[in-house]
Amino acid sequence: MSGLLALLDDVAALTKLAAAQLDDVTAQAAKVGVKTAGILIDDTAVTPKYVHGLPAARELPIVWQIARGSIFNKLVILLPIAMLLNAFAPWMLPPLLMVGGAYLCFEGAEKIWHLFHPEPLPVDDGNPIDHAHLEKQRVAGAIKTDFILSAEIMTIALSSIEASSLWMEGLVLAVVAIGITVLVYGSVAILVKADDVGLKMAQGAYFDATRSLGRAIVRGMPAFMETVASVGTAAMLWVGGSIIIHGLATFGLDTLEHFVKDKSAMVRDSVTFAPGLLGWAMEALISGIFGLAVGLVLLAVYGLGQRVFKRG
Repeated sequence: MSGLLALLDDVAALTKLAAAQLDDVTAQAAKVGVKTAGILIDDTAVTPKYVHGLPAARELPIVWQIARGSIFNKLVILLPIAMLLNAFAPWMLPPLLMVGGAYLCFEGAEKIWHLFHPEPLPVDDGNPIDHAHLEKQRVAGAIKTDFILSAEIMTIALSSIEASSLWMEGLVLAVVAIGITVLVYGSVAILVKADDVGLKMAQGAYFDATRSLGRAIVRGMPAFMETVASVGTAAMLWVGGSIIIHGLATFGLDTLEHFVKDKSAMVRDSVTFAPGLLGWAMEALISGIFGLAVGLVLLAVYGLGQRVFKRG
């Protein structure tokens, strides 16, 4: 009987330990999710363009294909690479983060550039559109873009985890990968089908209020999508700029980071309403301006490289 009671005590202790570990995994995954919010918003804003111009019946299957590719990117390719780097070459993480931050700045600056210098619309040559071929191209392009964003997410996650063991680190990364993918592509699925749902409500609902709501959804979705895209662009510049600023500080170049923190502290000390929020807003604004400057420089270098390559 004493042996059985001791065994039950051990089981209870293991159960408590497992519950505590799961709580720690959940808490750390949530913290990482906050730090990657900018990339998540942009990923959610960018993905709906890949179903534009394709049959409505194929929208959700396309989103599902991209989501599967995203899970494969994160769990099968990026998670093992991230774990190996952290175990054998942790010194590579800050430079990789800065490279990813520079890419985010480049993407954000490119979107702003195209806003003022839009590309000409493709000319209709009269040939029928091969939707199956177009769908394969769109899915492949979306998965490639997701790979870059996922690499940045996993690197940020890895740098933010405070795990006591290797398996705990891997578990947190896996939870982050799955949770982020579900959140992003679940949101995308809702966004791409919202106008269809609104149209059905406007045309076939029994109550006038429901039909009015449906019409409001149909009218409001284009503006809502534009807002999401704008927020995503701003978030890319803010996140990319802050990553580069912090990365420079790890190499001893901390003047800019001190400047950002000093301005943020000055705002918090000088206001009485929502000092934390306004201080963060100042920090995000400065980081975003710096990210835009970095992105424009990279965009100019990229354009120069393209011209030189064409001439060569």
